[in-house]
Amino acid sequence: MYKILFGLKDTFSVFNVLGYITFRSAYAVVTALFISFFAGPYVIRKLQKHRTGSVVREFTPEGHEKKIGTPSMGGILIVVSILVSVIIWGDLTNRNIIILLSSMIWLGTFGFLDDLMKMKRKKGMRGKYKLIGQIFLAGFVGFMLFKFPSGGDLKVTQTHALFLKNLIVDFGWLYIPLILTVILGASNSVNITDGLDGLAAGSLAASFASFAVVSYIAGNFKASQYLHIGFDPLAAEVTVFGAAAFGACLGFLWFNAHPAQVFMGDTGSLSLGGALGLMAVLIKQEILLVFIGGVFVVEALSVILQVSYFKMTGGKRIFKMTPIHHHFEKCGLPESKIVVRFWLLAILFALIGISTLKIR
Repeated sequence: MYKILFGLKDTFSVFNVLGYITFRSAYAVVTALFISFFAGPYVIRKLQKHRTGSVVREFTPEGHEKKIGTPSMGGILIVVSILVSVIIWGDLTNRNIIILLSSMIWLGTFGFLDDLMKMKRKKGMRGKYKLIGQIFLAGFVGFMLFKFPSGGDLKVTQTHALFLKNLIVDFGWLYIPLILTVILGASNSVNITDGLDGLAAGSLAASFASFAVVSYIAGNFKASQYLHIGFDPLAAEVTVFGAAAFGACLGFLWFNAHPAQVFMGDTGSLSLGGALGLMAVLIKQEILLVFIGGVFVVEALSVILQVSYFKMTGGKRIFKMTPIHHHFEKCGLPESKIVVRFWLLAILFALIGISTLKIR
């Protein structure tokens, strides 16, 4: 719609407003939110009809038994909301938009198949098949970046170092492995975080909103030069995707907040986590993902530390249970309080991440 209507600006001057990234991003939020909000009941009914109820994993804290039967695969709702919103408000000729939409659909398909297998036979897709899919995706992204360079200030293999003015890191031939690492880390960290009602969706909303802001800065010549961020003419369009993802996550929260009517499942966590990581790659802020996705980093680190310490000490534990949100459940905190506090942390991490752009 953007390309069609903006092409009529000389005849109908009102369509000039579509030339502003801020306008299209704002309405991408509204569109995704409304699609998610109004389509939610229909999607939930369909998921219930096809008996996509979740199965509570062994050793989860007491009280999670009541979640048995809650429809999973709700990530379909988020993915479709983002897809439709970006098709309406985004520039589909932009290389970054093509990469983000293709990657989200690709990872969402793997997540959907994983959820489907869990529903049918109680066991999900084997890890090696997910890894193969993610390696293929990293290769596709690398090909697109090298084949269609953005013409920005940085070369394809370069990225920004935080806190140090004008220091550029060039990964060279290691850049494709870096893309794979970001995809794996982001998608799996979000998957780990998706254990309490609304936890992953709320944290993702804060992260997507933050990267939308950073994308706008990277795609704005004056702002990027002022903050010593390499200008990239294709980065601004990533703002529309981030805004749509933010709106879709907010709309999904209406149904996913405690007590959840639907879970996003691997369909949502793999696709959204991967998309978040790729936003960082496309705007050359891979290192910044550690701050803006701080909640997901903490969740993943808690698991790594627990497993490592358990093996090193022959059975001792640092936390009562991991991921760390389950530790707080074991400490007696109500689920809703844990989720809200993690949302606050996600917002704090996002603000710190954005502030690092000024601290040079």
